[in-house]
Amino acid sequence: MRRLFLALPFALLPLAVAHAHEDHEHDHDHAHGSLAAHEHGVARLNVVLDGKALELELDSPAMNLVGFEHAPSSAADKAKVATVRAQLEKPLALFALNKAANCSESDQELESPLFGDKPAADDDGHAHDHSDIHAHYRLDCEKPEQLTNLDLSPLFKAFPATQKIQLQLIGPNGQQGVEATPAKTTITF
Repeated sequence: MRRLFLALPFALLPLAVAHAHEDHEHDHDHAHGSLAAHEHGVARLNVVLDGKALELELDSPAMNLVGFEHAPSSAADKAKVATVRAQLEKPLALFALNKAANCSESDQELESPLFGDKPAADDDGHAHDHSDIHAHYRLDCEKPEQLTNLDLSPLFKAFPATQKIQLQLIGPNGQQGVEATPAKTTITF
């Protein structure tokens, strides 16, 4: 399932290096600037279209999706986590794709300490004091040539605390890095 994403960090390395300095200047909550920095209101989305396979990998602070980052203890917190997980289990409702491409979900993986997974650790093995939610989807598209753009408006509507999505896209026209916002939700392949 992760075949396409294994190459993604290398393909985007020049872009990551270019943004690392910028992120470092604006990232006051973390000791080192990186594209994986945890920033409320900001999510990251990697998209790869390779032949008929479309892979989407979303990383977001839990605050953007459920409104908190602590382990759910109350019935209301547990219900909110369950609702968000159910929303994330329906990628075709979150990512608007041209229906003519005839895409269907073939695989998905959802991970978060809020879902009962062990807390993520950084490169040094230290556990984070905040929770992220990671969603990885693989879609099979019968007519990938019909995929001309990706509309993120359903994602922004479902999770209004998400103010921007830093998107890395690799498709038939090469790679691009763009920033989507509630006012600019459509990304061209």
